[in-house]
Amino acid sequence: MNDSFKQHGAFSWSELVTDDPEKAIAFYTNVIGWEVETMEMPNGQYHVLKAGGEPVGGIMAKPEECGEEVPNYWGTYITVDDVEVTLAKAESAGGKAVYPPMDAPGVGRMCAISDSEGAIVSIITYEDKECE
Repeated sequence: MNDSFKQHGAFSWSELVTDDPEKAIAFYTNVIGWEVETMEMPNGQYHVLKAGGEPVGGIMAKPEECGEEVPNYWGTYITVDDVEVTLAKAESAGGKAVYPPMDAPGVGRMCAISDSEGAIVSIITYEDKECE
């Protein structure tokens, strides 16, 4: 497992949410040279981006509930030791949860927060894969 998945404070995952995942995959595989592994998920397909065989990010279709007013965007995840503790610190510093902490089976616990100026980032505590 990549050290950024374990190191508190490390940027560990980037994810493109887009209207047209296939078009985005064609663009980024051509421009960046990423390999792509497609996985079936409960909400549709998730495309894991790999560099040198190592997962570095993902591409997914924008959920319908986002509507047309939400543009395509890249989201970033920061690894934290404890999502709830980090969320509490964010709230005490003037930030807030964009969505409440949730579990992603096989991945970890996550939520998105906004800082005191409204900038949004996701925080995540990955499941310990070494115990499996």
